[in-house]
Amino acid sequence: MAEIKQGDNKFYIGDSEEQPEAEITFVPAGEDKIDVNHTGVSGSLEGQGIGTQLVKRVVEYAKENNLKIIPSCPFAKKVIEETPEFQSVLA
Repeated sequence: MAEIKQGDNKFYIGDSEEQPEAEITFVPAGEDKIDVNHTGVSGSLEGQGIGTQLVKRVVEYAKENNLKIIPSCPFAKKVIEETPEFQSVLA
């Protein structure tokens, strides 16, 4: 599995936070929520479950920080809604 790194309001894979190979981004939405607004995976990493791993990492981050997630990113929303253990973080 590729190393998932934490950046500024994002988790990413790659050597550069500015030009990651894959990323999931979020923005604060009040004191106790984050809006997960984008998941992107470059062509070379597609089909390997990287996007799902990034959603899992942002869910872990939300749980660690007592945050709820507003999933405005359609991919993140689908993964969270289809994974019972992730649903506790939905806003």
